[in-house]
Amino acid sequence: MAKKKYSEEKLKYFEELIQKELKESIAYLEDISHTQSKGARENSGDLSSYAFHQADQGSDTNQMEQNVMLMEEERKKIRKLNDALRRLFDGHYGNCEMCGELISEARLEMLPYSTYCIDCKEKMEDKKRRQRR
Repeated sequence: MAKKKYSEEKLKYFEELIQKELKESIAYLEDISHTQSKGARENSGDLSSYAFHQADQGSDTNQMEQNVMLMEEERKKIRKLNDALRRLFDGHYGNCEMCGELISEARLEMLPYSTYCIDCKEKMEDKKRRQRR
């Protein structure tokens, strides 16, 4: 059975969309990384020689941990976007990995790295919910 495919024009549109999101994600990651490398004191504007208060240190540590989590999530998104580009160049982009049908354009516009159509993704999530009970 031959898989359905999007037109070359649509694939070009999705490639541009993925490239745009990839650039935005990389810029966001670099911004967070730059902020992290400057350190808490410099970011807060407090360059005095006075010691931090423990509460300030706790807040700064919490902020750093949140930034690390945000960076990791953004790295995951970048990997997914790169995988989507690979699928696009290999001729498999836009097909659900479970049923083989085309993923809707609306879904790919919202999540251009989607690998499952809505129906299959819902089935997977329902199965996970049932297993947790």
